[in-house]
Amino acid sequence: MSSGPSVIIIGAGVIGLSTAVRLQEKFQDDGKSTLQPLILLVAKEWPAAIPGAPLRHSADYASMWAGAHVRPIPATTPQLRQEAKWLKATVAEFHRQVAEEPACGVTRAAGIEYLEAPDEGYLKQDAGAFAAETGLSGYKRYEPAELPDGVALGFEYDTFCINAPVYCEALLRKFLLMGGKTMKRDLKSEWEAFSITENAKLVINASGTGFGDPKVFPTRGQTVVTDIDVPATVTRQYKDGTWSFLIPRFLHGGTIVGGTKEPGDWRSAPCKCTRTQLLENGLKLQPLTHKKSCPAADKTLEAIRVISDVVGRRPTRQGGMRLEVEKPAVPRHARGEVLIHAYGAGGRGYEISWGVADEVVEMVLPLLADPGQAAAKL
Repeated sequence: MSSGPSVIIIGAGVIGLSTAVRLQEKFQDDGKSTLQPLILLVAKEWPAAIPGAPLRHSADYASMWAGAHVRPIPATTPQLRQEAKWLKATVAEFHRQVAEEPACGVTRAAGIEYLEAPDEGYLKQDAGAFAAETGLSGYKRYEPAELPDGVALGFEYDTFCINAPVYCEALLRKFLLMGGKTMKRDLKSEWEAFSITENAKLVINASGTGFGDPKVFPTRGQTVVTDIDVPATVTRQYKDGTWSFLIPRFLHGGTIVGGTKEPGDWRSAPCKCTRTQLLENGLKLQPLTHKKSCPAADKTLEAIRVISDVVGRRPTRQGGMRLEVEKPAVPRHARGEVLIHAYGAGGRGYEISWGVADEVVEMVLPLLADPGQAAAKL
């Protein structure tokens, strides 16, 4: 390892990768010799997965199994207001990536939503409030005559779809090209990371699950990767709180048909009955992505080519992400040991990734200069 100070980031999910890239960019742009530590990304599992090919990841590596699209939620609670700030920063970065890095896996697309029982937050939205809160344009509420049966509210907006495997690999390649280093290791504790190198200055815990945090629990998600062809991402929320959605994965990634949100469910094997229900609901959504130009779905259930069943366990945390600095009660080394926790994003990792990464960088810089400045963000 480098003889200079090291910053160790635990976790190669979208939060860890985004943070690693942003931190590497900051150190390179700064140009000061005192701010040039080695950034070491340490993880058990790494990007490189194509649905339908032999699996190389567990269900716990949630970033590889994500849909993923930007689907804002009205900021009606303190947690959602914080996440909205991170989302808006992420939207700004996605705008830049689409313009400057078109092969990274992020693609512009229309977002279409139908809600059978919208809450007050959705009902109060208009184009101005939506744009101010999310940074996304194109908000348009549908007239009652345009809504499918049973739907109380429908609207569309301009958004982004992410080909998750392509995107995570692109982030990792960028990090390595800028001089970042990697290590494959299954850590048993976030504090164990300090033993990897003698000159570790601080550790960023972007592990997702948080190493035994009692507030963290898995939210199982099952989706299906298919050959259905849609030009937009569409979501329908049913009265019982369940969801159906289609997310096109551009760059030859097929279309994600989903999906489930099952808190506390540890099952990693796909359920055949769930698959059938997802596909049936997805076919009902397909013509809606074409708006009025397609009166019927292009495929029947029997004609759909299933590329892969997907099950991922989203690392969800009660109360939202943990984003704070921690120092041990009794330091074990004269140099001090400082942790920054950044985990527990649940199903919103892609949507809030760059906003979180920016805040982590803000926390890192004073700590590198003076570890005594540690202060919690959340």
